[in-house]
Amino acid sequence: MSFWKKLPWLSLMLLLLTFISLGWVLAEANASQFTWLLVAIATLVLAASLSSPWAKIADYSVNLFTSNLKSFLVTVAAAFLFFLILARFRLFLDILVIIAASMLVRIDLQTAGFTEVEIFCFLTAFSLAGFGLGVLLENFTFHHT
Repeated sequence: MSFWKKLPWLSLMLLLLTFISLGWVLAEANASQFTWLLVAIATLVLAASLSSPWAKIADYSVNLFTSNLKSFLVTVAAAFLFFLILARFRLFLDILVIIAASMLVRIDLQTAGFTEVEIFCFLTAFSLAGFGLGVLLENFTFHHT
């Protein structure tokens, strides 16, 4: 099967559209440069965490519960995150859609036989391309009348 036929185009387009939406919203809100940098870093972290082997993630997460202090801090952090979810539910839903689309792409690419490095490259490329397209679309749609 050729490389192009092996790609999960539907899930890749869904990922692209979710990040176009994110870029559009941030451009419309005139976000600060710090926010842009934070979103770009979060995109890279999401791609890296989804493309790394799950066994490594499980090994790191076991370390969080090795002592009572670490368990307590994880519990307090989880309670705080739950509060943030309730307080900013709309933002939580937007983030959840982005994570779900990214996970779908990861699963489809893994099923198609791609390596972790290739999965990271696809996730990063389509996410950042969608983000940039959203910014461009918002700028050209409403600022050139």
